[in-house]
Amino acid sequence: MASHASFDATEPAAQVEPPGPPRPVWTWGSACSLAALVAVVETLALSYPLAPMTEPAIASHFRTTASGWVMMAFLIVGAATAPVAGKLADLYGKRRILLSFLALSAAGALLSALAPNIGTLLAGRCLSGLLVPCLFLSYSLARDVFPGRTVALAVSMVASAVGLAAIPAPYLTERLLEDHGYRTVFGFLCLATAGSAVAVALTTRESPVRLPVRVGVRGAVLLGGGLAAVLIGVSQGPAWGWAAPATLAWLGSGIGLLVIWRVTAARTGDALLDLRLWRGRAVLCTTVAAGCVYAATGLYSIVLPMLIRTPAMLNLGYGFGVSPTGVARYLAPIGLASVVGGIAVGVLVGRGLLRPGWLLALGMLSTALGSALTAYAHGSEQLVLLFAGLVGLGAGLAYAATPNLLMAAVPPGVQASTAALVSVSQTVIPAIAPIIAFSIMNGSHIAELPPFITRMLNGAIVYTERGLEIGLLIAAAIAVVGLVFALLLPRTIVTVSIEAVPPDHAATPPTE
Repeated sequence: MASHASFDATEPAAQVEPPGPPRPVWTWGSACSLAALVAVVETLALSYPLAPMTEPAIASHFRTTASGWVMMAFLIVGAATAPVAGKLADLYGKRRILLSFLALSAAGALLSALAPNIGTLLAGRCLSGLLVPCLFLSYSLARDVFPGRTVALAVSMVASAVGLAAIPAPYLTERLLEDHGYRTVFGFLCLATAGSAVAVALTTRESPVRLPVRVGVRGAVLLGGGLAAVLIGVSQGPAWGWAAPATLAWLGSGIGLLVIWRVTAARTGDALLDLRLWRGRAVLCTTVAAGCVYAATGLYSIVLPMLIRTPAMLNLGYGFGVSPTGVARYLAPIGLASVVGGIAVGVLVGRGLLRPGWLLALGMLSTALGSALTAYAHGSEQLVLLFAGLVGLGAGLAYAATPNLLMAAVPPGVQASTAALVSVSQTVIPAIAPIIAFSIMNGSHIAELPPFITRMLNGAIVYTERGLEIGLLIAAAIAVVGLVFALLLPRTIVTVSIEAVPPDHAATPPTE
């Protein structure tokens, strides 16, 4: 179930206890390293809410209709380059590739901030998309360099800290965008990315783990191109029409490239991603479940502000008329509870009290319950805060359980390239979920309001109560799908031995 090429199977030095008195579990050095890796994740997490807010200002400044690509360019490049980033990290060192991608992403943010035209700005956003793989690069690096007794907690905190960005995002939007313009948003992201890169360089050492195989350029082009084409087709489908020639062309070409990649990857020993790892139930179920929890919580975080910002005076059956900055009060439980969930996973898994598979399932269940309860009981602010906390707790448990499951399922030599596959799932599925939800909501659930109220709302779309319920229930349903895959995880996960796996053409089937 892994590449039959040999690799240096030596465990990272930081995980081997030296003779003599045991070292402290945590030191100032490891704490600073953890803070630096968390800073990387927070910078990425802030990019998701901040960048889309710039689109109206960019459209007005450049008088363009291409501003919608500000976020799509970021996501497409992030998904397309994740497999390459994972393979390069396993080959040349996770720290080296992480720092390289952070530097290029910072340069892209600076280019967007100074761009004289929309084309240059979008080119900068493409470069900034290299920040997306830095999430799995960060926790993969933590897996290799932290002492063995701290690995589970360190990896869990890095993976779950992504939820904290929801708290400052509304305030940053107001201060950066409304007070100083869209260029300061990209300038801030440039400084944050560069600062996190410097922090990692100063505090975190390189992983000693290597996988000495080469990167297949053809596979990288086919896989990256296929993922990019599919994402373009899916993202533009609602605007172009799902039966439009352009939509079908992008989707068809993307699927075709992925099929060609799949066929050729099975015949080469230097495939970008070893597909036999994905056939294993542990990796497959973790990959799908991880994508589902990101999709469910992402959709919930889109619908929840709509619910709480709608004025109660409209008498739609929901809404508290909260200001944009007041939204942070409702998003705070998501971020704080996600960190609590991540710490819980680190402690419980690190001490061997619970398997990460059960915690992943519990996280999915909590996310589904929080979303469904919000759909049917959103008349009280206190209840909405409580249910948002359930979603956040579930997200934190699932976010943190994912890398712990990967650590158990695959050896260090293919950790980053396997995590890259999960990263693709965490990008593609969340990109599709809102499109499905809002296609249904826009179909017959837009509230009919008097013209003067529509003008007061600056033309913003307002949904009926049933429309909001449908959006939240779709988030719950996605979490239930993730729960099913979490429950399908093997009861005991055994780390795959690369040398024990036969070549692709062998008759021996992969075993669990």
